[in-house]
Amino acid sequence: MLKMFTTQLTGVFKKINEKEEFSFEDGARLLAQAPVGDGSLYIFSTKEMKAVEYEALEGAEPFKGAKVLTSAGVDELSGSDRVLIFTRTSVDKDALALAVQLREKGVPFVAVSTVMEPDADDDFVELADVHIDLRLTKGLLPDDFGNRYGYPSSMAALFVYYGLKLIIDEMLAEYEE
Repeated sequence: MLKMFTTQLTGVFKKINEKEEFSFEDGARLLAQAPVGDGSLYIFSTKEMKAVEYEALEGAEPFKGAKVLTSAGVDELSGSDRVLIFTRTSVDKDALALAVQLREKGVPFVAVSTVMEPDADDDFVELADVHIDLRLTKGLLPDDFGNRYGYPSSMAALFVYYGLKLIIDEMLAEYEE
């Protein structure tokens, strides 16, 4: 079972890398504007995506200057700040509410989620300056009853986080030269 999960997970990573290549570049470019300018980079995540926050702040290689964004902190943001949002799906109510606030305040943001059909007038994917689709619509493994399980959303999110971080680190290193 682990071998099958590993194969499927590798496929998820490859698909994200191939289908979202330009979004990685665009997202990294947008987020890198904060540390280069007068802004800060904030990370907001919901549910299991908190793993990304912990990795960015407490991991072995923390994201220099990154801060966690709370709902109370939105009023303090300015147009020179950048926000990176991680959520399981694009219909998450908390992430959507934040996206609407950020758009109203003119704060650019990158969103990471699995795209689902919006059930409201506001479309999370359309509100984002850049969106990266996790492409996880179901679990990776079949069970004996035709169901699927093994839904690695936080693992896919960490893959995207590292992709963005590596590109941003490279951009900032070139900028400092």
